[in-house]
Amino acid sequence: MATAKKAAKPAKKAAAKKAVAVKATRKAHSGATVVVRQVRSQIGIMPKTKATMRALGLRKIGDVNTLPDRPEIRGMIARVPHLIEVSKKGA
Repeated sequence: MATAKKAAKPAKKAAAKKAVAVKATRKAHSGATVVVRQVRSQIGIMPKTKATMRALGLRKIGDVNTLPDRPEIRGMIARVPHLIEVSKKGA
């Protein structure tokens, strides 16, 4: 059986478009930061949630970390609101 080959899409255009979008996102969120503080224990929580806390830079109660205010960070914060306190900082 013969199979038809699909025409390859130009990868350079897609990569350039993605790079422009990433730069625009970084510029939009470059000044603002978020201060995250752990207020509850990680004992008895799911492993995925523990991994999210580690990704936020928090290991034990009282730990504080300053992170850029980006959608990725906001998504991680949304997963663990019961364990942390969040405050905004910067422009």
